[in-house]
Amino acid sequence: MQMAHEAGASVALPKGMEALTVGEIRHWTGRTFSFRTNRPASFRFRSGEFVMIGLMVEGKPLLRAYSIASPNWEDALEFYSIKVPDGPLTSRLQHIRPGDTVVMRPKPVGTLVHDALLPGRRLILFATGTGIAPFASIIRDPETYEKFDRVILTHTCRELAELDYGKHLMAQIAADELMREFVGDKLTHICTTTREPSERMGRMTDWIRDGRFAAAAGGPLDPETDRVMICGSMAMLLDHKALCEAAGLVEGSNSAPGQFVIEKAFVD
Repeated sequence: MQMAHEAGASVALPKGMEALTVGEIRHWTGRTFSFRTNRPASFRFRSGEFVMIGLMVEGKPLLRAYSIASPNWEDALEFYSIKVPDGPLTSRLQHIRPGDTVVMRPKPVGTLVHDALLPGRRLILFATGTGIAPFASIIRDPETYEKFDRVILTHTCRELAELDYGKHLMAQIAADELMREFVGDKLTHICTTTREPSERMGRMTDWIRDGRFAAAAGGPLDPETDRVMICGSMAMLLDHKALCEAAGLVEGSNSAPGQFVIEKAFVD
């Protein structure tokens, strides 16, 4: 029987749960952190999917949906999280240390996957905050670059420091010979802030409306060539969805692929 550690004691895991051992942890800002765990040998997932992970609390699993940020070929699992001071899970999860145990229900699901999109030439990934997590997996997947000629990752946060996770991803790709080989010059990263002054200010929805997105990405949204994935808050999802539909793009799903998809799984 698998065991997990809770407050220094070993507790039995419910059926169908996996115990993961925490490795590297990085606190990016006062509001965000990432952590890595081992990957069970039998666990498989598609880039962009999420799983239910969490902690054992009073003998029961406390779980929330988290996108898997690591690429599907990597031996470790990575997760990127916001810190919510009074959040049922993240108020506890933000204090984990190397060697601690988190639990996972190993049934990956989600709509931010290649299978939910029709073939296209340009893949556009719109993210705010920790919504960049599923795209951290997608931009490091060779299949992404086999399917698309261009990949554009946009990331909007309130402050500059909150963009560091995405910038670190880009630096990782640039420094890795294998990833450089399949990514080449296909990946473009556009990051903006909404509160702290920076070189690029504003919400991406405003950029789409006023033409700044088209200028930076090489053209406006085009249903003939573009496929779009969107991940962020509910308000952000609805705003981007409306702009995609106004441009003529049709929403897709795993069972009926389309021209854009959104993710509705949230943390706390």
